Amino acid sequence: MQRQYWSTRLQTNFSPEQLADPHVAESEQILRKCVHCGFCTATCPTYVLLGDELDSPRGRIYLIKDMLENGRAADRETVTHIDRCLSCLSCMTTCPSGVDYMHLVDHARIHIEKTYRRPFKDRVARSVIAATLPYPKRFRAALRAAGLARPMAGLLKRVPWLKTFGVMLDLAPAALPPAAARPEIHSAKGARRGRVALLTGCAQPVLRPEINDATIRLLTGQGIEVVVTEEEGCCGALVHHMGREEQALKAARRNVDAWLKAADESGLDAVVITASGCGTTIKDYGHMLRLDSAYAEKAARVSALAKDITEYLADLDLPEQAARGLTVAYHSACSMQHGQKITTMPKELLKRAGFTVRDPAEGHLCCGSAGTYNILQPEISAKLKARKVRNIEATRPNVIATGNIGCITQIATGTTIPIVHTVELLDWAYGGPKPAGI
Repeated sequence: MQRQYWSTRLQTNFSPEQLADPHVAESEQILRKCVHCGFCTATCPTYVLLGDELDSPRGRIYLIKDMLENGRAADRETVTHIDRCLSCLSCMTTCPSGVDYMHLVDHARIHIEKTYRRPFKDRVARSVIAATLPYPKRFRAALRAAGLARPMAGLLKRVPWLKTFGVMLDLAPAALPPAAARPEIHSAKGARRGRVALLTGCAQPVLRPEINDATIRLLTGQGIEVVVTEEEGCCGALVHHMGREEQALKAARRNVDAWLKAADESGLDAVVITASGCGTTIKDYGHMLRLDSAYAEKAARVSALAKDITEYLADLDLPEQAARGLTVAYHSACSMQHGQKITTMPKELLKRAGFTVRDPAEGHLCCGSAGTYNILQPEISAKLKARKVRNIEATRPNVIATGNIGCITQIATGTTIPIVHTVELLDWAYGGPKPAGI
């Protein structure tokens, strides 16, 4: 039986010259692990919605194989189906043969970016996103401008080459909170038990600065010194998933330097991350920079230090709290459950803090946020959001909790139930203020 299983592995035909490229060689090894069993189709959001084989991981694997094996530029069909991939990584959780789809589709996107000339409207939209969202000051300025232009959203969406900008206006918040605090060291309350660096991020401190505030308050209250370095910035995930490799690696190198400087000066127990999409990428810095002789070892050190806030809190043995009489629907972000394999820790922390936790049906399916997906693929994203919201509302919660700013922003536009970051509820349970809206 085992012999039959292995004999069904995908066959490849790369030349020695092609395999001299380490990226191609890695992709070839990933491709050869696929046994085209189709288990991934059952848990792929786009296949579940669209029913098209080419919009499943298995179908995309064949498209990528054909493109790379033949050494050809990406074509319109391949780009269409790769663009529809959410990178939710649900397929990797399901795959029985351990296909590293994440790194395969990353390589495909880099190849697309280098070899495919997108229509003008797509190039403009992607360039605006890449030049704005990863930079908090620019993002804040863009959102202020969006507030003035919001009445034009409907008109823009009726013009094909302006549709993406209309979608952006719909997603922009009606009001912005005050700018986040400047970088500094936040001292532990009482005896110091540990020292961590905190990724403040790019979109999160603009949209929901209270998440980082709650994190700092909770950690310092538990005796943890929190360092927010001036040099750190966007983790690079957003442009990484757009195939903009150099921009992503530049962001990674900057953060590696910032956090290792802090580690070498006074030590770090962890680099704490409150956006699971960022956490998945930072934990992959070692792989992303493996071919950079100057950064390979340093990036691996940072990846080893990276922890989601719930991972770190789970090690602090927070005291059990009395029941609060509040029901929480826990939405597990794809980057949390599939990307980082963190499934039970957030829920156990919430239960220990006195909350009743409920799991919505189809929890493995993406909410449709996926970085910039809800901007670039709004129709598919809207269907996934509606499906997710129905499942969440069916649990009849008082509040929704999740660990990713993208999911918070996406789901909040589809329901009146308040949605907060998991750490905001934990901070409240251990002495912090009640989250707004509850």
